[in-house]
Amino acid sequence: MAAVKTYTDLLQSVRQQIREVSLDDVKRRMDAGETFVVVDVREKVERDQGFVPGSIHIPRGYLEMQAEQKLPDREARIVTMCAGGVRSAFAAKTLQELGYRNVESAQKGFVQWKDRGFPVEVPQKLTQDQQDRYSRHILLPEIGEAGQKKLLSSRVLLLGAGGLGSPAALYLAAAGVGTLGVIDADVVDASNLQRQVLHATDRVGMPKVDSAERTIKGLNPDVRVVKFAERLTSENVDRVFDAGWDVIVDGLDNFPTRYLVNDASVMKGIPVVHGSIFRFEGQVTVFWPGKGPCYRCLYPEPPPPELAPSCAEAGVLGILPGLVGTLQATEAIKILLGKGDPLVGRLLTYESLAMKFRELRLRRDKACPMCGDSPTITKYIDYEGFCALPGR
Repeated sequence: MAAVKTYTDLLQSVRQQIREVSLDDVKRRMDAGETFVVVDVREKVERDQGFVPGSIHIPRGYLEMQAEQKLPDREARIVTMCAGGVRSAFAAKTLQELGYRNVESAQKGFVQWKDRGFPVEVPQKLTQDQQDRYSRHILLPEIGEAGQKKLLSSRVLLLGAGGLGSPAALYLAAAGVGTLGVIDADVVDASNLQRQVLHATDRVGMPKVDSAERTIKGLNPDVRVVKFAERLTSENVDRVFDAGWDVIVDGLDNFPTRYLVNDASVMKGIPVVHGSIFRFEGQVTVFWPGKGPCYRCLYPEPPPPELAPSCAEAGVLGILPGLVGTLQATEAIKILLGKGDPLVGRLLTYESLAMKFRELRLRRDKACPMCGDSPTITKYIDYEGFCALPGR
């Protein structure tokens, strides 16, 4: 019969099979800028009291389940850490068994790390209501509490509270984006209700920004709404855009303002999630200054009016902006979180009748007057006049 091991025997056996490192050595490596990962295996309630800056949180009970996702590189240098150095030893042994080749366990653990005055970050805590509301986000390793807090501190400007702005606003608000700016000079009309789901029948005649605020606050009281009941122009674009926006969601339906938005966003370095719709078709892309082409690279000149009628002139399938606006919200969330591959340099097109998506590559034009190697547009121009030139 095999000898029965005690807890002390098991811990001693584990420590003989792993490498341990002192807290002083971990601190020295950090100060020297060495590349390694601290894996915090404490429980969430412990981590809420503070953690090593830059550490990855994987509770010991979830290590086997989450290691591959959160630690994709099995050659990475890893230091496990818990409160006192016991759980981290078992965690290091588990990671070794999972194929990680450069794993060490921090002796003593976070309690002494903190007592020695080494760097500690204390997380901003979500309220219990927020933990309940965003629980499905928090479960995602790519978001977690840190990502949700980032969303709550983010600022997104919605250009228009119409067909595209409506679904984008709803999903950004539901996701917990802390501040949503809405600029729109129109009032709610009965003809809007076929597709502009921010609004309702009893709000016909109400300014769209007020109607949008009512819906957004009713959906998520965490969200602050900044209203601009005005049309975006060269005269007010600096005032509107200089309010600290992280992302702009473009739901515009006219070319002069699109060119204005492009030029202002390039000058200010703000990424724009662009969307447009026409009858049964839609498209989405991201114009991110310094990372890819701008709107002028895609459309050096606006098409003539007869080739680009508005929705009021040509009609639009009511559900189409719901899909396109939702795609825009998705891109905005990815940008805010720094996750995934945004549609920079890629134009996603959608044909609803054929139910087909296509992707087209977009390239930055080196001769572009706005983002090219030698830009010639250095200030706002007469955009109405530019779009009304003969032959355009």
